[in-house]
Amino acid sequence: MADHGGQACKSVDGGMTRVFELFGKRWTGLIVATLLQGPVHFADLRRAIPGISERMLSDRLTQLAAAGLLVREVHAGPPLRVAYQLTEAGAALEPALKELGRWAGKYLPESSAQCPKEFG
Repeated sequence: MADHGGQACKSVDGGMTRVFELFGKRWTGLIVATLLQGPVHFADLRRAIPGISERMLSDRLTQLAAAGLLVREVHAGPPLRVAYQLTEAGAALEPALKELGRWAGKYLPESSAQCPKEFG
């Protein structure tokens, strides 16, 4: 056992643990960032996030809905269309995501991603 000079080992904050359990998954942040612009239909959401499969998008949307960050709205057709919209809790992420976007602009080099989008 390591000696920490009599201090207890520090542990990660429970809130940060919950945030990164959700946002640490690939695509989650990009989905939320895209939905900050307003309701988006499934097909448009998939086109807005290059590289995401339909199944992965569906899985992440289900997880975000279960976390209370978005709602699924079915629009009667024909054709039947499904749109996703952030809840109040999801929309409240906007300042944090914009700040992360500013931080990335300052400290992370640009990648070769298609259509780079800035959060703010």
